[in-house]
Parts: sequence; C-alpha cells; structure tokens
Amino acid sequence: MPIKSYLVHAIQGKKEDLMSALESFEHCEVVPAQNEDILALVTDTPNEKEEEILKERIEAISSLKFLSLVSGFNTPQKK
Repeated sequence: MPIKSYLVHAIQGKKEDLMSALESFEHCEVVPAQNEDILALVTDTPNEKEEEILKERIEAISSLKFLSLVSGFNTPQKK
C-alpha cells in the first residue's frame, strides 16, 4: 500500500480551487498552509498502479503550478 506525501503549489489565487479538486479524489488528504499558496497532500492508494493513475489526475488539474514528492514508502501486503 503506497503512502506518499507531496508539497503542492497552486497557481496564484487558485489555492481554494486546487484544494477542492484534490479533496474530490479518493485516497487523498489535503492540509492547506496558512500563509502561502501551498498545500500538503498525503495519498494512500491500494497499489502502485493506482498511485500512478492518481498522480496523473493530480498533474492534470489546471490550478496546479508544481507538485513535489516529499516522502514515499510502500507497505507490502501480507499474503
């Protein structure tokens, strides 16, 4: 189960739009910065394929300026 955290920069004046778009996706938790157009994003997806699909959807948001991976790890599933 991949869990990744990102710093997400919004286009100036579009922080609320970006936050709304991110919150509409499954497997996302968003925390806004108080004084900047920056959001902290944590994703928790079932597998790497779903993580890649989610990342592509995030990168397609028009109010997104920059997406930076901060940390990521993958917890192996027990069989």
